[in-house]
Amino acid sequence: MLGSINEFLGNILFFDILFHQVDGISIPFLVAWLFFAAIYFTVIMGFPNLRFFKHAFEVMLGKWQTREDVGLITPFQSLTTALSATVGLGNIAGVAVAIMIGGAGATFWMIIAGLLNMTLKFTEVTLSLQYRKFLPDGTVMGGGMRYLSEGLREKGLPTLGKFLALIFAIFMLGGSLGGGNAFQVSQALGAVKGQIPLLAAQPWIFGVGLALLTGMVIIGGVRSIAHVTEKIVPLMVIIYVSASLYILIINYAVIPEAFALIIKSAFAPVAVAGGMVGVMVQGFKRASFSSEAGIGSAPIAHAPAKVKYPVRQGMVALYEPFIDTVIICTMTALVVVITGVYSGGTETLDAIIEAKQGAALTSAAYGTVISWFPIILTVSVSLFAFSTMISWSYYGERAWVYLFGAKSGIIFKLIFLMVIILASLVEKLGPLVDLTDLLFLSMALPNLIGLYILQGDVKNDLKEYTRKLKNGALEEERIKKEDK
Repeated sequence: MLGSINEFLGNILFFDILFHQVDGISIPFLVAWLFFAAIYFTVIMGFPNLRFFKHAFEVMLGKWQTREDVGLITPFQSLTTALSATVGLGNIAGVAVAIMIGGAGATFWMIIAGLLNMTLKFTEVTLSLQYRKFLPDGTVMGGGMRYLSEGLREKGLPTLGKFLALIFAIFMLGGSLGGGNAFQVSQALGAVKGQIPLLAAQPWIFGVGLALLTGMVIIGGVRSIAHVTEKIVPLMVIIYVSASLYILIINYAVIPEAFALIIKSAFAPVAVAGGMVGVMVQGFKRASFSSEAGIGSAPIAHAPAKVKYPVRQGMVALYEPFIDTVIICTMTALVVVITGVYSGGTETLDAIIEAKQGAALTSAAYGTVISWFPIILTVSVSLFAFSTMISWSYYGERAWVYLFGAKSGIIFKLIFLMVIILASLVEKLGPLVDLTDLLFLSMALPNLIGLYILQGDVKNDLKEYTRKLKNGALEEERIKKEDK
């Protein structure tokens, strides 16, 4: 039965918009759906990803705090909570798979897509804060559930809004328990048991330990999650980026050659199915799936941010795709390209490429310079998986509360912890994880419909905010350092 559902959803999300392959070119509907939206909103909003890059950084540092700020956590904590969900295994495995299929040129299009996705993230996060609601229990309800239901109601489309919000919440529950939980447990266990043989024989130890660790964080709600993510996200980024920088510094002489190859392969690929379009699709796909821009998940993490203006937190969200895709994914790609492992050449590498084992190829790339990189990879995978889980537990819990009420949130948290243990015991999670991943990706369908209908709300707020920024009104509002 799961296989039939997976096939049905897969046919919807990934059907070829060309309807038949031409010279090996296949453009999945979901990739086109997300990438067109990224281009459209970047243009219609006037390129805020470029205009407000510096201002967004100042907001993160707390420069633009006001006495009228309302929320539960700081803008930076909201950003790290969202980043902890997006910076994950896709940065390690997904990038390598994109290069295996699309060649070095996929890196160029991945960076372009990442820059465009910054505006898509800005738009959905701004809407989340425009329509967020503070509940009686002290928590915040935001994200797609709110702006789809309330935003469309205000536009005279209450029935459509309720329907889109309902299916969005259901899809998010599935994505939380599957891709945000079971898949992460499976991948982390696979990496750790290679270094700790005991866990290969007794995987339940890993499951119980991880459930206890996760429970200690998520029971405390978004404040507890934010306090952990603001520490763990910088740590895991530093560990992985440091290893990447070390390899790039060692191979500094060939970096210009690598960039030349990436650009040349982006426009004139060699022996890649679909030629230039095929390479573009691989780069766009990796950027969209890695940053989750347009999916509608991150707006939930940003909803509790303590700010006065919704667009202000939207600007902070610009940094998500930049950090996740433009920095971390690009570093992974550069190491894979510089070391040349994606071209194969040995029996082991050829087998990895044939099986499309992205994490293994990335490990092999880093291992050419750092012999003990598998240990770093194990630590990185574990941190990435844990951080993803605690953030997705919050996403799922908010969807559950939207569907069943504020008092029922603890029920979802207990279910989430039980799934961790079960996922460590079940060896073959394939069909279930595939289903929940498809549900996760399906969130983009109702979410983007809402963004198109509500784009005027964001555009008007952005225009007004820009006017105040230019005439000095925002400067007069902010709390000066000497006033604190």
